[in-house]
Amino acid sequence: MKIPSMTRRSFVRLGAGAAMAGAAMKATLLEPPTLAAQGAAGSATGRKIRFVSIGTGIRGCDILRSARKVPTGVCVGTADLYDMHRKAGIEAWGADVPTTGDYRSLLDRKDVDAVIVATSDHLHKHVVLDAVAAGKDVYCEKPMSHNVADGMVMLEAITAGKRIFECGSTRVSSILHEKAAQIYASGRLGEVHYIEANTDRNSPSGAWVYPVPPDASPETINWKEFLRDAPQRPFDAKRFFRWRCFSDYGEGLAGDLFVHLLCGMQKVTGINAIPSRASSSGSLTHFKDGRDFPDLLGTLYDYPGDMLVNIHCNQNSEPGERTIFCGHEATMLLEGDSLIVTPLNTAPEPEGYGLDGWTSEAKKQYLDEWHATHTASPATLGEVETYTLPRGYDDTADHLANFFRAVETREHVVEDEVFGNNTAIGCHMANHSYLHGAVATWDAATKTIKG
Repeated sequence: MKIPSMTRRSFVRLGAGAAMAGAAMKATLLEPPTLAAQGAAGSATGRKIRFVSIGTGIRGCDILRSARKVPTGVCVGTADLYDMHRKAGIEAWGADVPTTGDYRSLLDRKDVDAVIVATSDHLHKHVVLDAVAAGKDVYCEKPMSHNVADGMVMLEAITAGKRIFECGSTRVSSILHEKAAQIYASGRLGEVHYIEANTDRNSPSGAWVYPVPPDASPETINWKEFLRDAPQRPFDAKRFFRWRCFSDYGEGLAGDLFVHLLCGMQKVTGINAIPSRASSSGSLTHFKDGRDFPDLLGTLYDYPGDMLVNIHCNQNSEPGERTIFCGHEATMLLEGDSLIVTPLNTAPEPEGYGLDGWTSEAKKQYLDEWHATHTASPATLGEVETYTLPRGYDDTADHLANFFRAVETREHVVEDEVFGNNTAIGCHMANHSYLHGAVATWDAATKTIKG
């Protein structure tokens, strides 16, 4: 995902925060990544990974454009259920490649090393299982699964087939999140038991009200193959292009946006686990267009290590994304292209408010004893540190480069099937809680959501 430059709001907040803390400021521009930029040197043998892209809609084309920046991979074919998408995929790659409406023919090719899956969520399981059965390594867009059962079947197949699998939540490869993970692991934030994150949007496009192309019809779209094992219904172009709105094919805010925040949280903290509980609330207030999901959703998660994670997404508010790690020694804010670490004043101070019910004599005795046992020198706050991404940074390119290298070396990827499945289940739990009006709990014994 391309990250915009620091917003004025971020800059003002940074300056105000530093002034309030009374701390010096240190700003660092992160070095450009080397993995995607190292060219043929990124491959131990100079080999290029030959991949096909299954799904060349919005995200599929984005991935192909990013893949052009990664010299260790080359696209050798695409597939999509819609005629125009297939043409758009060739334009996105920038070179003519074979394209088809039936992805299975691409899996039969012996010259294909890997498969990129960028379909609607409900088709992930089918394509991934077919790719693994064909002996291909797989990069699958987030969220990994459409439901818990699908994720478990995919996990088993990938493990049994001994395939390289990477889930496509690109923040896991972002150099900004890597820096945040280093700071978190250093212990400089102190104890962290609360994380708050949000992604907000304020436009029809941000709520997936995408335009329907004028040529969309049963003649240009393979509607039967799109439905596959979803409930059968007559052709509906809105459902095809706005599939994220409908539970038959997607998971709404949780599957589209929560997943980014949860993956970022897991990357930074090292918590690679399914939450034990999720409690959601929300509403459908503006985009009442027949969709199944709310346009405002908030969820409280309980994670291992006494970690409370509070996530909300609002499709009717000022656009932006931020994650705050609230530590005892410092707070760490990820927002847009910036990372800000603000130290907290934890120096001991004599009690004030708690003495309001004491007599003057008792107060004096307490304060005299306190000052006699504590240093008189004022506490010195550390610097407010800011780290900023280089302009035009593309974490999708880094994520793909990591995947291509793993396909060649058989090394572990940064976001494997366990990581992707854990995060996807967190999304499923958020929706389960909202749709059932109850707290969702994870039952590890049965591998199901209760509540």
